[in-house]
Amino acid sequence: MIKCVAIDDEPIALSIIQEYCRRYGDIALKCFTSPVDGMEYIKTTFPDIVFLDIEMNSHNGITMAKELPENTCLIFTTAYSQYALDGFNVDAIDFLHKPVFYPRFERAMQKAMLLVNAKESHTKKRDTITLKVEYKTVVVDVDDISYVEAMDNYVKVSRPFQPTLISQITMKEMESLLPTDWFIRVHRSFIVSLDSIDKFSNRRIFLKNYDKYIPVGRTYNDSFNNLYTIFKQNDK
Repeated sequence: MIKCVAIDDEPIALSIIQEYCRRYGDIALKCFTSPVDGMEYIKTTFPDIVFLDIEMNSHNGITMAKELPENTCLIFTTAYSQYALDGFNVDAIDFLHKPVFYPRFERAMQKAMLLVNAKESHTKKRDTITLKVEYKTVVVDVDDISYVEAMDNYVKVSRPFQPTLISQITMKEMESLLPTDWFIRVHRSFIVSLDSIDKFSNRRIFLKNYDKYIPVGRTYNDSFNNLYTIFKQNDK
């Protein structure tokens, strides 16, 4: 089942996309007349294909497209043909000019499906989280993360051989995003990836690819030792 999202402030336009998706088959479609609600849904569910209007009352689809998660397959739907070049500049797979007729919709879907199927064939699906970094939304593969460090009202996400990310999120919120069988809070200021651990003692953790050590808080010592033991047993 292909997951799709359609955002358009015109309910009639959404009903047409909904009918065409039903005719095409094997599509789970979620529709939004609110651009804000639609974008929030996209950033948490990562659909395969997004249908996006361009000129809406409160938002511009070209601007919104720049905030889509990486590798989202985008199809613009709009009554204004002058936006076609702008659409392709933000890597839209196709541009449907309203009124949209089914044969043209079907061709757009065939192009989109080629891209979706190619991604599924050549990329391994990985667990990801979404973080706000400055004014951008960044999708992060959790198996790239070695450790997370608290910095006042921010966190620093460290990834070996990749740029460090600074995001305005609390440690508690960050901890809730990460897989609990893979990451553990070892200090009030640190979360570590169990797979990144090279060696450790009761008070220090040494990570692969890093010279520094991570301190283990006294209150976190037992939970860390128990989870790490289970993790290594399952990893054999």
